[in-house]
Formats: sequence, C-alpha cells, structure tokens
Amino acid sequence: MKNIFKFRFFLMAAMTLVFALTSQAQKNKPSEPEIIKTNIAGQGNEIVITVTPGNAHNHPLMAAWIVDEEGNYLQTLYVSESIGKGFFKYADKSEGRWKPGKLIRPAALPVWAHSHGVKSAEGHYMPTMENPIPDAYTSATPKAGFVLDARTDVALPEKIKVLLEINQSWDWNEFWTNSKYPDDEEYKSSSQPSVIYAVEINLADLKEIYTLQPIGHGHYNGSDGEINPDLSTITTALDIVGKVEVVVKVKK
Repeated sequence: MKNIFKFRFFLMAAMTLVFALTSQAQKNKPSEPEIIKTNIAGQGNEIVITVTPGNAHNHPLMAAWIVDEEGNYLQTLYVSESIGKGFFKYADKSEGRWKPGKLIRPAALPVWAHSHGVKSAEGHYMPTMENPIPDAYTSATPKAGFVLDARTDVALPEKIKVLLEINQSWDWNEFWTNSKYPDDEEYKSSSQPSVIYAVEINLADLKEIYTLQPIGHGHYNGSDGEINPDLSTITTALDIVGKVEVVVKVKK
C-alpha cells in the first residue's frame, strides 16, 4: 500500500513539474507578430516594415511615411488610429473616470504631422474627427511586434526615404521630467519626445532588406516638425522598439 501511495505522489509531482515547465515555455514563447495591411488598393510599390518591440515597449503611438530625396512628403503608410482619427479611448476624465472622446495630441507625432502638412482650423497639423486620415492608412496600435504590409498610391520616384516616428506617454527620465515644463500640457502628454527612425532607399539599386536607424527626436510639445539630431537626453524611448526593418518590392 505504501508503495502505491509513493507512486501516486511521485506521479502527481512529475505531472505538476511538467505542467509548470510547459506553462513557462508557453509564456516565454515569442508571440507571432501582428500583420497590418494598409492601402491594399494602392497601385504603386509594396513596402513591408517589420517592427520588433524593445524592452520599453508599452502601447506607443506610431506613424510610418515616405518622402522623396529632398524630404518632400509623398505618402503616409500607417498611423495609429487614435492619432489618425483624433479620437482616443481614454480622452475624457471630467466625470471621474476615463471615457472615450475627441482628443488632439500635437506632441505625439509632430514630425509626421507637419510633414503630412494638413493644417487644422485650430492651427495645428494633427488630424481631427472632422478631417481624419482615411481608414486605408490607419489601424489600431499593435500590442507588440508587427509587420506592416503597405502599398503606395502610385509608383515611387527612384530615391526615397522611409521614416517611422514613435512616441510613448509617461516615459519620463532624469532630463525629461514631468516638472520640466510645468505649464505645458502638451509636453506632459508626451514625456520624452518622439523618436524618428529613417533609411534612404534607391529603387534602382535595391537591397534585400534595410534597417531603419534613429536620427533624432521631435519637438517636445509639437510646435514644429523639425528633427533634432541630439539623442543624448533620450533613454528608454530608444528602447521602445528593438529593430525596424523594411523591404521594398518594385512592380514588374
């Protein structure tokens, strides 16, 4: 009888260990990246951007777009839906709890917004509920890594630059503190300013894959669309994404 109890004990212990190891393996297993497709009716080039999250990734806002070799705006490939529509799930706390509603955040993605170049009636360059970005170019913010499969409206010029701008609220650091600009509400919604990644591409001499590199940050409250190349004060914001890669396919 004792042997039977011992056997049952060791069997249960073994099953518990196997269950624990399996659960941990499932937990540590990397999740499949989300696939986002934009502008599927576009008649131009296919551009595939793969974003691998970094250790500081926590529901950031993003925009991807292309410019020509002189820096002139060509097209938005993707923008987070809340920015593109001027509508956030957590926008209004006037009744003591967060409610969805209209919200404009000029400090979130100022380089993309100014490059896009559509000025609102209020004088900023962010999309609004009255003048949103078309659905074809927007999608909900991915929870982790994702692959953006986008198409351009028309064929691209020979030389282009692909850019990605990313911003994450509440990521203060020792330089960008919540008391740095105490009277600036737009700054407080952004914390560390947006980080811009970019890569230059020559369609006449295409590489198999390109890696975007951080080239600077946006204005801390979105007042302009300039790229500040000084990244010395940026810390965790540089770890929101681990890697950004792009593949461009030319129509034959």
